[in-house]
Amino acid sequence: METISIEILNPKAKQLLQDLADLNLISIKPKMTLNDLLENMRKDADRAPSLEEITAEVEHVRKARYAKKA
Repeated sequence: METISIEILNPKAKQLLQDLADLNLISIKPKMTLNDLLENMRKDADRAPSLEEITAEVEHVRKARYAKKA
């Protein structure tokens, strides 16, 4: 199995892809968002960080990185 990313330029192409999926030649999966990824990680974890905790950690790292450049 090979996974590729496709940018659709013409709406007719989307229908062609859907037709291929209907024939079970390809599968179409929606693009995963950050929230989807976090939900998947949290399902198997005893204690997963919240989005707010992740944001705070990212801001902390950015602040430290920019302090070194100044």
